[in-house]
Amino acid sequence: MKIDCYISQGCSSLEPLKANIEQALKEGGIAAETHYHRSSDEKAVEMKLTGSPTVLINGKDIDPGGTPGFS
Repeated sequence: MKIDCYISQGCSSLEPLKANIEQALKEGGIAAETHYHRSSDEKAVEMKLTGSPTVLINGKDIDPGGTPGFS
């Protein structure tokens, strides 16, 4: 499993997000390659990310919808 997390430059949720993902993987006995990326709003729009954080599992947004961008 591959998990990519995209977080806006000013978002303070990085550490809680890491802790939550690590705990969920551990409790589920799941192995995953996890990456955390700080991104600009412009990059978020380009990638069609719809919030900060945006979490993709195997390339699929776990909470799709909304307007692209972090703003």
